[in-house]
Parts: sequence; structure tokens; C-alpha cells
Amino acid sequence: MPTSQKLSIWSQLSSLNRPFWMVNLMEIIERAAYYGVRVVVPIYIAQADAIGGLHFSQLDKGLIFTVWALVESLTPLISGGFADRYGFKKTITFSVAIKIVGYILMATQREFWPFLFGCCVLALGTATFKPGVQGTMCQTMTRQNSSVGWGSFYMLVNIGAFLGPPIAHYLYGISWSTLFYGCAALVSLNFLLLFTYKDPPTGGEDQGSAIQVIINTIKNLFNLRLIVFILITSGFWLMLMQLFDMMPNFIVDWVDSSRMVSDLNLPDNMLQTNSTRGAQVSQEWLINANAGLIVLTVVVISALVARMRRVLSITLGITVASVGLIVAGFTTSGYVCLAGILIFSVGEMLASPKMQDYLGVIAPDGQKGLYMGYVNIPRALGWGLGSFWAGSVYDKMGDKANLALDYLAANYNITGIERTEAMTKLIEVSGLNATDATNMLWETYEPFTLWFPFAVVGLASAVGMFFYSKWVKNYASADA
Repeated sequence: MPTSQKLSIWSQLSSLNRPFWMVNLMEIIERAAYYGVRVVVPIYIAQADAIGGLHFSQLDKGLIFTVWALVESLTPLISGGFADRYGFKKTITFSVAIKIVGYILMATQREFWPFLFGCCVLALGTATFKPGVQGTMCQTMTRQNSSVGWGSFYMLVNIGAFLGPPIAHYLYGISWSTLFYGCAALVSLNFLLLFTYKDPPTGGEDQGSAIQVIINTIKNLFNLRLIVFILITSGFWLMLMQLFDMMPNFIVDWVDSSRMVSDLNLPDNMLQTNSTRGAQVSQEWLINANAGLIVLTVVVISALVARMRRVLSITLGITVASVGLIVAGFTTSGYVCLAGILIFSVGEMLASPKMQDYLGVIAPDGQKGLYMGYVNIPRALGWGLGSFWAGSVYDKMGDKANLALDYLAANYNITGIERTEAMTKLIEVSGLNATDATNMLWETYEPFTLWFPFAVVGLASAVGMFFYSKWVKNYASADA
């Protein structure tokens, strides 16, 4: 159907069937549990002043996220093919069980390697979950409703993501282990939902060995248009994931949201209770503005850009998100940080749903789950490389405890202080209060500059996507 004959929003929504809505409900539950952990685990792993945290280094955190990224994002290359081969519901069932084990391991392991193993188990379950859900969606959507369908999916995903942080805030207020156990219990609810719909046919071959599935997965990857798309969008994911990898620590270390607390009269359940700088908005609530804005506006934005070629929407989105990342980290103001996160979120809405939509459109019949596995490759490359890079960058340029140690050594000749005591010692010897000591370190070391290279990578990805959009006009699916 020509793009000029697009169905109305309501007609597109009403044409989506029961399996579509049930897997979206399952996605809400899975994302609430996942983001309940994901948005606070950087604090648990590496924040020097986190009560009950692991107190690993930023380099350790970078390594954990790198391995996590590779497991979570590369496994769908295989699990996508298995979803097509064995059925979407079986794949989802297996994944939920694995995720429960992952959360339990993260709750009980406090040494580096056992904790990393727990993260990998959770990543494996997450990676197996995605193709089953997304493959079901591809089989239940058409070209006419796919734009609003993916927009609705993205909205519902972010309802789950929005619910995750307040759940996390309450649970880790009890204890960190309670957070992980609580998320394991939450995701287990998806076992019940699996009984509520009939598994749609995958359209793939229901025969062949596991080895043959793996061979087909690798063989079908060698498509030039697909490979170029993956390489370009990897830069987007490298930049985007820093909102979840670095921004939590950056907010706790540097952002002063005390004025927001007083101006908006925010309740205690939205505040950091262990801040040495007075009442601050909890970092998970600031970052939650990302999910909140997406929930409120993504379907409308998806409808507005439904007639725009997918690759052009992606190009615009990457550019806007890159600008938002710079704004969010440019000053210590809580209001400016929030504004940057909202700008970033608009860019994400323009780009990310269209990436999945694009691969769903160009995927051959019988390979929908497989191509929804391929959509995770740029995430693997970008998130994996970005995490490794970010660990080093934040360790040297952004970690307030490390910068306090450096300042103590350079200006007071004081060494041998633990990271967890660095700011306390600096406040003691400088005679400054916590806010003034933080401002002094900000002005001395300019940690806001750490966001520049990540934004540059994002903008380079946008330029690459612009030229890619010119190239793919030569293909039959010109509206892609």
C-alpha cells in the first residue's frame, strides 16, 4: 500500500491482534524488573559512597557492562533463529526461567567474578526473551500498521521501564538483595501470561538440527545492506547506552538538584537519603524522565513520522539524542540535566523504534525472529565497546572520589586514602562543605567534557545514516 494511503492511528491499533498485546504485557513486566535493576546497578557496583554497595572501581564496572552487553546482545543471533525454529512461546518460557536464576545470583554474590557471572546469566535470559516477543510481533503486524505497532511496543516497553525505578527505589531502600529477589519474583509473573494466547506460526522451518539453525543464522547475516546498517547504528547504541551506564554515577557525583526538591516540593520517596549535599532528586527518578516522556508521546511521534522514510527518521533521531546527551552533562544544574534527558528521549523515540521497524520490513518471510535477533548486533558492538571505553573515561575524568584523591595528593600531599573516604577527607582538610567541595572539583577537572567524545560518535553515526539513506533508495523497499 502506498504511504499516502496509511491507515489512521485508531485503525492501525485496532488491527493488532491478541498475541501482539499479550507479548507486550509480558514485555512491560520484564522491563519493569530489568530496569528496576539496570538503572541502579551502576550505583550498586561502583559508587564510592553507596551504602551496602560493592564499591568496585569504575574500570570493574566497565568490564562488567562490556561482558553483559556482549552476552545480552549477541545471544539473539542464535536465539532468534531458535525462536523461528521451535516457536516463540517455548523461547519465552526458557528465558523467564533463566532470568530468575540471574537475579538470584546477583542478590547473593558480592565478589567480582561470581557477580559478573550472575549478570551474564541475567543477560542470557534477557537475550533469549527478546526474539520470542519481537518475532511474535513481526508475525502479527503488516506494513500498514507496523509503524504504530512498533511505536506502541516502544511505549509499552517504556511503561515497564518507567515502573522499574520507583520499584527499585523502594526495594533497595530495604536492602540491595531485596531489590534482586523482588525483580526475580516480578518477572516470574510472565509464566502465567504464557497461557493466555495461542503461539502464532513463526513462518520458519519447523525442522532441522540446532547446528543447522546456527549455520542459517550466520549465513543470512552476510547481506551488504544489513551489515552497513549494523555498523552505522552501532555508534548510536554506543552513545545511547551512556544514559544508563555513566549518567547514574554522574548524577550522584555532580548534579545538584536541591533547587528542584524545594521548588517542586518533591516527596521523600523521590529523594536520595544518603546525599552529603542535602536532599537531592534520586538519580533513578531523573533518568526515569526518559521513560516517562516516551510513554506519553512515542505513539504520537511514531504517527507523525509514519510517512517519513525510516532511515531519515533514524538519522534525525540520532542527531537529537547526541545533542541531548551534551546538554544533560553540561552543568551541575538538576533542571538542565533533566532538560537534556528529555531532549535525548525525543531523539531516541525518532530513532530506536524505526530501527526495529526497518529490520522487520526488510526481513524475508520465515526469518522475522532471526532479523529481530540481528537488531541486537549494533547494540552489542556499541554497548560493549562503549562500556569498556566509558569505564576508563569515567574512572579518569568523572569519578568524584578518584578526582578527590587526585586533588588531595596534588594540593595537600595526602595519599593512601580509600575511595570511600575521599570526599570526607577532602571536606575535612579543605574546610569546605560538601557542595562547595564538589563545585571546586568540577571547576578544577571539568568532568562535563567526558560527554563530548560519546556525542561525537553519535553525530558521526547520524552522518553515516544520512548517506546510507541515499544508498538504500536504490532498493525495492524505497519507503524503508
